[in-house]
Amino acid sequence: MRVNPIKPETMTPEVRYVHDEIFKLITHSQGPVSMTNDEGALTGPFPPMLAFPQFGVPALSFVRSLDNHATLSKKVREVAILTVGATYGARFELYAHEIMAKHLGFSAEAVASLASGNRPTELNQEEAIAFEIASVLAKGKIVPDAAYNLGKDLLGRDGVAELIFLIGSYSFLAMILNGFDVPAPEN
Repeated sequence: MRVNPIKPETMTPEVRYVHDEIFKLITHSQGPVSMTNDEGALTGPFPPMLAFPQFGVPALSFVRSLDNHATLSKKVREVAILTVGATYGARFELYAHEIMAKHLGFSAEAVASLASGNRPTELNQEEAIAFEIASVLAKGKIVPDAAYNLGKDLLGRDGVAELIFLIGSYSFLAMILNGFDVPAPEN
């Protein structure tokens, strides 16, 4: 790990405000996932974002916007996020979203498949197209017209746009996690 978690009491008031906002956000959206250490410091992508607030705060605003305006089902979102995490091998992203996927009702087999970069057989049509589009984009390829059009048919024009922005944001988070060598928690 190249940037250690920052204890809240050592932060400047501006950074502490951002920390507290992140804490509220993750408590709301990542309920079953532990994203703080024993000292109350945020873990995952947040230490680098707080250590470099000139870059991290705008990135967090974008991620928060995706949460605030989410229309896709949580299961569709988790399929896309796990697919991205698997493609990049982002350990913390996989840790957090394997827990979220299980919490949302995916079977252990489906979670294992997604975390390995494979498409589970139990996905519904919306989840399957999320997997296909995320797989293509995370590999740096252009989404084929057939997949994009099926995405529009299944998710709507705004839904497929939301999916593409979501995939981009979690690819970005995976790069931050990998660039700063952020591990998954031990337990």
